[in-house]
Amino acid sequence: MPQGEYLGMTLTVLDLDNENLAYFQHCADHDFHLQQCVDPDCDLIRYPPGTACPWCSGREFRWIPVDARGTVHSYGEVHHAIQPAFRERAPYMILLVELDTQAGEPTEHEALRVAGNLVDADGNFAGPDLVKQVGIGSRMRMVFADVAEGLALPHWTLDEDAEQPDTPWRYPQGVNGV
Repeated sequence: MPQGEYLGMTLTVLDLDNENLAYFQHCADHDFHLQQCVDPDCDLIRYPPGTACPWCSGREFRWIPVDARGTVHSYGEVHHAIQPAFRERAPYMILLVELDTQAGEPTEHEALRVAGNLVDADGNFAGPDLVKQVGIGSRMRMVFADVAEGLALPHWTLDEDAEQPDTPWRYPQGVNGV
């Protein structure tokens, strides 16, 4: 049972949670793998890990390596963190990144999207300057934060090798930039 401390919080993946155990073990190896349905009429990759395909309900799958690069589809910018461990890191971003792999499939509304925090290239929570640079359309790549043996968390950072939009779309800012 992988267990570790992350930002002062205990994270545990129970031994009975086979899909998440395998997922986080791949992340701990700094390899991004997702489940792919083996039904030839479906063959779709899914996230988050689960016991059945959300499109065909098939229960058979294989783990496949996935290129962990994509485009910000949406984001949340947190200015008033409730969790004590995150208060000193505010503002921070939680990103929903549409992967280049399987982009727009099975439909433009159900594409393969993976959530994670915005971090710098070294895996540290992004500072306010980086937060201001990222928005919808930004190109991202995955990095991993090691928590414990067999457990790492996937996060997102700007893809330095990708062409970035001149001005990524951002939600309108109100008074005091919030």
